[in-house]
Amino acid sequence: MRKTSIKLSKVKVGNGQRLWCVTWPRIGKGRNRQFFKDKTEAETVLRQKLIEQENNGRAGLSFNERHRAEYLECAEKLLPFGVTIRDAVNFYLPHLRAANRTCTAAELVGDLLKVKQADGASERYLSDLRSRLTQFADAFNGRPVAEVTGPQIDDWLRSLSDKETGSRLSPVTRNNFRRVLVVAFNFARERGYCVGNPAEKAARAKVVETTIGILTVDQTARLLESTTPELVPYIAIGAFAGLRRAELERLDWQEVDLQSGLIEVTASKAKSARRRFVKIQPNLARWLQPQARSSGNVTPPNYRELLDMARKAAGITDWPQNALRHSFASYHLARFNDAAALALELGHTNSNLVFQHYRQLVKPKQAERYWEIAPAAAGKKVIQFVATRK
Repeated sequence: MRKTSIKLSKVKVGNGQRLWCVTWPRIGKGRNRQFFKDKTEAETVLRQKLIEQENNGRAGLSFNERHRAEYLECAEKLLPFGVTIRDAVNFYLPHLRAANRTCTAAELVGDLLKVKQADGASERYLSDLRSRLTQFADAFNGRPVAEVTGPQIDDWLRSLSDKETGSRLSPVTRNNFRRVLVVAFNFARERGYCVGNPAEKAARAKVVETTIGILTVDQTARLLESTTPELVPYIAIGAFAGLRRAELERLDWQEVDLQSGLIEVTASKAKSARRRFVKIQPNLARWLQPQARSSGNVTPPNYRELLDMARKAAGITDWPQNALRHSFASYHLARFNDAAALALELGHTNSNLVFQHYRQLVKPKQAERYWEIAPAAAGKKVIQFVATRK
């Protein structure tokens, strides 16, 4: 390919007039040209361009004064960071490409939910994403996700409050919001909607570990004694098999096999989306036998109201969070001393959480009494403990 050189020539323009033309190279491809009526003026410019070429080289020749000033200004600003203009361009180009492909926060949420649903995510997980990310989309309404920064997400997370009470969210709940934002921005980055993940840069709220709350042996016995027959399976399975509340709500009698001594928690009903079996302990079997059916929901539709009534009748004023499940785990670990087996029944992937939360909460004698809680003998109103030891 012929290279453009610095030269002076006489050319004929559109109106037939002849002018003197100075030609010199342009950055990349092409050439620069300047026209003059006066040959002396043209020759002056020609000599100036030749001097520039000798002083600055061929590339420098194509720089005008504005280009040179801009280059020097940018190079000077980058100097303290030890990077070049090329480094700055290579860093910035991905952001420009992402800005051209980006979407709004609301569009991102919609796309993510469609993909997760198509990939077979559980309705519980989809509901969690939808609830939290919709609040994010409303707060960042119309803003391109490529422009959302870590500090902005940080400020938004700290501003969140409970809709009913107006109080700030707990650290655990705030971290749950951060968790789903990390998922959303990872998805956005994979789609090319943004370059990085600003949610990962947002600070995690400090969670102060608290002691797990459980029911005493006597409270558990009084609760079962005070409830209605239709709610007995819900309380008994929660207390002696440790199913989560949501798992109990979805449990069908077809999944309670008294003959084999196992309760099946199907993958579609488990929080972890993994199938597991929970052993039916002897005392639990005695609670379930009178109420067992071949099919149908184990938990009555009005169970919350019935549970509140049973708690009041049993004199339980302080109801710990996840009281039945946490009681099951604590008494199970103290009685059987098998963290690995307990982790499987709880649906955990390992025993770390078991040791972290439930170890040393219950004394062995208390645990022994707990697993002897059984229905009262015929004709008696008070629950008796099976083979109570002194």
